[in-house]
Amino acid sequence: MLYWVYTVDAKVKNEEKVLKKVKDKKVSISPDLDYKYVKTGTKQLKTRPIIIGTGPAGLFAGLILAQMGYEPLLLERGADVDRRIEIVNKFWTTGDLDPGCNVQFGEGGAGTFSDGKLTTLIKDKRCRKVLEEFIKAGAPEKIIYINKPHIGTDVLRKVVKNLRKTIIRYGGEVRFNCQVTDLLIENGQLKGVIADNDEILTEVVLLGIGHSARDTFSMLNQRGVKMQPKPFSIGLRIEHPQKLINRSQYKEFAEIPTLDAADYKLAYHSSSGRSAYTFCMCPGGLVVAAASEVGGVVTNGMSEYARDGENANSALLVGVTPEDYGSPHPLAGVEFQRRWEHRAFELGGKDYRAPVQLVGDFLKGKPSTDLGSVKPTYKPGVSLGQLDECLPTCVIETLREAIVAFDQKLNGFALPDAVLTGVETRSSSPVKILRNDSYESNIKGLYPMGEGAGYAGGIISAAVDGIRVAEQIAAKFAPF
Repeated sequence: MLYWVYTVDAKVKNEEKVLKKVKDKKVSISPDLDYKYVKTGTKQLKTRPIIIGTGPAGLFAGLILAQMGYEPLLLERGADVDRRIEIVNKFWTTGDLDPGCNVQFGEGGAGTFSDGKLTTLIKDKRCRKVLEEFIKAGAPEKIIYINKPHIGTDVLRKVVKNLRKTIIRYGGEVRFNCQVTDLLIENGQLKGVIADNDEILTEVVLLGIGHSARDTFSMLNQRGVKMQPKPFSIGLRIEHPQKLINRSQYKEFAEIPTLDAADYKLAYHSSSGRSAYTFCMCPGGLVVAAASEVGGVVTNGMSEYARDGENANSALLVGVTPEDYGSPHPLAGVEFQRRWEHRAFELGGKDYRAPVQLVGDFLKGKPSTDLGSVKPTYKPGVSLGQLDECLPTCVIETLREAIVAFDQKLNGFALPDAVLTGVETRSSSPVKILRNDSYESNIKGLYPMGEGAGYAGGIISAAVDGIRVAEQIAAKFAPF
């Protein structure tokens, strides 16, 4: 049986009187979801606040501060979205990686090259503000009421550009290709940043650097910013024919043309104590090269709004913890990621091709020598082999168990010709930058936020965290 799940708000006269006549318990008075700006503080800012990074946290922190008159300065190490698309497409076509601008770095953050999922598990009224601003910036109006909103990479690229234009219209400034390489700190107090060899003085920095800014993590650690390793997940990408997923999920309704491409979400708990799950499932999408460092292979998934590609793909991930990293160092998780990304690079041929293996061969523990009916979408290309060599044994064993278990829930998941592509290591940040109840780090004036700092897990939650931090700044300071 098929169900359509959505939310409806209706305005009627005498709401309470009408509600008494309604027997359906799912009908209630709509909560007040209008965004309320905080009352501004009294401490006068002498300089404008600086926001590092233009991912969801940075963009929405910048938007709120700009709308409130703070004229924030946003610094982004990568390029604007139009130039970024050119650079990324060149990498996918030729294998020529730009470490400064790629799928991880540039306007919109890593989410710009994704499925553009706007689902979240957090319960926060600010989510409505995020969705409303997305719609103003060009997203479809349906994202405000459908159960699993998404906008795809093609729409998201337009949205982030329009959000930037809105920030500028309210008095903010955005500088691209401008990497912050150091902090100016005196007696535990932030005084400014160094970007492109220039000193920019400021009392307040909102740190939205994303989960892949490894050089920035290292700089922060050297400057005494308190951080600790955190758990995350690693694994592979799996590709099936989208028609197979549609048949498995929709059964006899699979050929109805008005149905969207089917998705799935699966989890498995192994007797070893490890857990595996699917993540960032991309109906009708592509597996994409998402490296940001020379000599490493990283995969991710991406779909356009129409989700009309031949293949479905999803990350297959297993949780890892600081105990797995082999060191208590705050950046041990970063080195753990690098180890497997470098191994995948070697197995792929050292030219950014990704190692792949068919599911049937993976379950049997033998190398793949030929592709089957499923054609991998990863560019700049793939190299057949055995993926046991590019992930920890505990992860490989858990994934083998999970694929068999998932096939019992979603018929065809263990299709022998399905393609596994390695490796997926950037599921979330391997680092947590510590902050207090006021969102401030141990360095006064430095406010970590978003997914890179360890406080979010997706576009919406990162955007909401950026809004929360912006509210803290506004509640403490008056515009300069």
